Amino acid sequence: MSQTFRYPTILEIARREGKVTVEGLAEHFGVTLQTIRRDLTDLADAGKLERVHGGAILPSGTTNIEYEERRALNTDGKAAIARACAARIPDNSSLFLNIGTSTEAVARELLHRENLMVVTNNMNVANILVGNPTCEIVVTGGHLRRADGGLVGQLAAETIRNFKFDLAVIGCSALDVDGDMLDFDIQEVSVSQAILRQSRRSFLVADHSKFKRSAPARIASMANVDTFFTDRPVSASLQHSCADWGTELVVVQA
Repeated sequence: MSQTFRYPTILEIARREGKVTVEGLAEHFGVTLQTIRRDLTDLADAGKLERVHGGAILPSGTTNIEYEERRALNTDGKAAIARACAARIPDNSSLFLNIGTSTEAVARELLHRENLMVVTNNMNVANILVGNPTCEIVVTGGHLRRADGGLVGQLAAETIRNFKFDLAVIGCSALDVDGDMLDFDIQEVSVSQAILRQSRRSFLVADHSKFKRSAPARIASMANVDTFFTDRPVSASLQHSCADWGTELVVVQA
């Protein structure tokens, strides 16, 4: 069966089952695992599927994909973004890291930095940075979202308003074509907005998969961030918008 004819069948299985696996599709079509991986990559590049460890799922619309699936998505790209972002974070500074697997990757790159004060509403970030003995860690409190270790809600936002950070490093669930940062949880949105208000400078870390997704709640425009770190070039129109806003684009190679 040719590649063109496999695509509709793959999408049909994904819609029916919610997820497709490389091994299952290879057996179904009688082709190699490598062939199926190429198919899934092509479909992901077209925005039809999202690659996850061992297969692919349908793009999310109103609900986020599971945390472990997000953690396994584009790990090389997130690591490269995190390295570039962490290189811009000076020692002896105060910063906020919010919820997300990209900000967790940044936290791992900060393990050998000196005398940081990190405030976070991400329990995973706090646990990662325990490994840095010179890092002061402040956890906001708030409603614990067990699915991903995030702390959200009014208490988290109130804690943030007691600080003025040198720098905020934030992620988001999706990016709209006009540069709006989007999320699924309205409680998380209010926390992210508070973070941006209380930070002198802000970095957005988001890999290219965020442009292939949508989410219902608006955080803010990328005009409100100083630097955007990603792993693929953005559209020409968004490049022009970022230039007008004064938002620096940093595109890394995974």
